[in-house]
Amino acid sequence: MSDYKLGLNYAIEQDQNDALKTYREHFHIPKDQQGNPWIYMTGNSLGLQPKQTSTYVNQELKDWANLGVEGHFEAKTPWLPYHEFLTESMAKVVGAKPIEVIVMNTLTANLHFMMVSFYKPTKTRYKILIESDAFPSDKYAVESQLRHHGFDDKEGVVLWKPRKGEELLNYEDLKHILKEQGDEIALIMIGGVNYYTGQFFDLKRITNLGHKHGCNVGFDCAHGAGNVALNLHDSGADFAVWCTYKYLNSGPGSVGGCFIHERHAHKKDLNRFTGWWSHNKQTRFRMRDEFDQMPGAEGWQLSNPPILSMAAIKASLDMFNEVGFENLIKKSKKLTGYFEFLIKQLGEDTIKIITPSNPDERGCQLSIQVKNADKTLHNKLTEAGIISDWREPDVIRCAPVPLYNSFEDVYRLVEKLKEIT
Repeated sequence: MSDYKLGLNYAIEQDQNDALKTYREHFHIPKDQQGNPWIYMTGNSLGLQPKQTSTYVNQELKDWANLGVEGHFEAKTPWLPYHEFLTESMAKVVGAKPIEVIVMNTLTANLHFMMVSFYKPTKTRYKILIESDAFPSDKYAVESQLRHHGFDDKEGVVLWKPRKGEELLNYEDLKHILKEQGDEIALIMIGGVNYYTGQFFDLKRITNLGHKHGCNVGFDCAHGAGNVALNLHDSGADFAVWCTYKYLNSGPGSVGGCFIHERHAHKKDLNRFTGWWSHNKQTRFRMRDEFDQMPGAEGWQLSNPPILSMAAIKASLDMFNEVGFENLIKKSKKLTGYFEFLIKQLGEDTIKIITPSNPDERGCQLSIQVKNADKTLHNKLTEAGIISDWREPDVIRCAPVPLYNSFEDVYRLVEKLKEIT
């Protein structure tokens, strides 16, 4: 969009004309000690709490108090199949079929469970390819999988690196790596949206490249779920994992999600860890039956659902259903485009955006590199009531989230940056 304008009046006008403006009122916006609302730009780290979350969680507490164990069947939203009430909504958010999605466990735990099934090393094909600046938990997880299987945890990791002097990854370099080492790589595991740069990768392109060389392909979509159109089914990826506490606003440490492509749905010979919740739900409570694996993503569950956490997820997903994910993406691109427009007015002598400028190659996050700055700049922003986050050595990450951030938020953030840089 090229018709953005400078000035506070433009921001106010955009907010007045925003079809989603009322949803800001559906969230608790934290305030400073004087009662002024923060300009909250860290939905990429922890999303704000929807006001309806307490109603959803309190309903489960009430049912637990009044029904005890009978809540599994008699609660307003019965606990026994609770995860099923999340599946269709979550599938819409990540672009998958319901059979491909399950809400369970937490992010890195799910990554390990997926690698049990999709990291199948041999003596000659055992390496794991990740981006060089992968989120640390992903790096630690793949290194531990290599050690678990008896391989060297440094030699077994192949890094997709940016070119010298660049921040973003280049697909031609990935093609070259696979041409040279593809027959040694068992798994490609990339962060769908890089946590540091905000680069949103072409999942389908990476999957096709990986499969062409005989590699399984998975994605950590922690920074993608609820932020970008992942289209996981169409990507053809073997698996994906994500958390729900960033753009999906489910609360700190809340339960995560998994995608397993439907071509794996009925593969009973695919190695996996199992528990009673992956057993055929029709016969699960006979207790003494031999294991009978459920088809689809449900077949990767281990335990019964954690209801209080899932209630918070349901509260958020119900709002996503009401808004429509396509509408969120539309506003997100406009809001982040406006943010980019204002930042560029400051000049690259001081501030540089390292996130891709193509709206289809990013979500709402912009990673701002500040020349000759240290964390004191971030601290000044925080003191001014602007909540962003700092990533060493010199990047401030800001994410104007379309559900609760406004054009005026973006305007006031950049004005403050102008003042202190």
